[in-house]
Amino acid sequence: MHTAAALIALTMATLLGAAPARADTLTVQEVNEAELPAKGGKRINPVTLKAQVLLDRALFSPGVIDGRGGENVEKAIGAFQEANGLKPDGKLDRETWAKLTATSSEPVMAEHTISEEDVKGPFTDKIPDKLEDMAGLERLGYSGPREALAERFHMDEDALKALNPGKDFEKPGTVIAVVNLGTEDRAERGKAARIEVDKDRRTLRALDKDGKLLAFYPASIGSEEKPAPSGTHKVTAVVENPTWTYNPDFKFKGVKATEPVKIAGGPNNPVGSTWIDLSVPTYGIHGTPDPDKVSKAYSHGCIRLTNWDVAELAHMVERGMPVEFKE
Repeated sequence: MHTAAALIALTMATLLGAAPARADTLTVQEVNEAELPAKGGKRINPVTLKAQVLLDRALFSPGVIDGRGGENVEKAIGAFQEANGLKPDGKLDRETWAKLTATSSEPVMAEHTISEEDVKGPFTDKIPDKLEDMAGLERLGYSGPREALAERFHMDEDALKALNPGKDFEKPGTVIAVVNLGTEDRAERGKAARIEVDKDRRTLRALDKDGKLLAFYPASIGSEEKPAPSGTHKVTAVVENPTWTYNPDFKFKGVKATEPVKIAGGPNNPVGSTWIDLSVPTYGIHGTPDPDKVSKAYSHGCIRLTNWDVAELAHMVERGMPVEFKE
């Protein structure tokens, strides 16, 4: 039941031609100033969103930043806790929050003014669901500016939209709220000496020569049709904007092609925007057009990260680097 004050506020908003504030909207200030305990009642939680950004900056990837939490956030928190001598239970307690917020003093949210460059494309209006239909496209680009901006800022597309209600992502000059990824050059944090792929936990770790953790990522690993390999293999090459050829011998579910199907490059290519080739034939570490499904759904046999995570990892690896698959 509405209180008298609420009814008056609603009436005034109607008279003034303004919609009443939605319960699931957030401001940049709310997220930047968020502190434990988390306040409920909003679909996007400001504390969770802030934690995801801080984890992402510290190279403990939570996958896609959506403010909703879940398995990938818990994995990232657990890895951060382990690296900082805390109990690795994946829970955002006060001690973990204190250490996490101490990693960076920059605001976690910022404003971005959409530019002509942001909206010029080229874009691919519709990405087919079937691999056979993808073969007819010259490029599998972003579907539009909103998808491109979401990936640029490591965000879930729906979360970006929810944080910017009513905003036109195709109009240059529009000011939107986005994740602040930080000013530190992430590519300069050091080269890895080896990679560990945990098949059971569905995670990937980049380690330095002393075994220190440099970066942690959630990953989709293997499938029933094409299980992930075992043992230790090596990085053989890094390819940006890769094309991908489907081999009918894989017999992926739902794919009827009996001849090889070559698919053009682009961020919505089945292997995303970056491919790290491994010494075991047909396997690699790669991106995905569906960042929200990373670690929550199996890949087609390889190791699938978000496009931004695999691009970051590509700067850390070198040819000949060992990649160990842990059972």
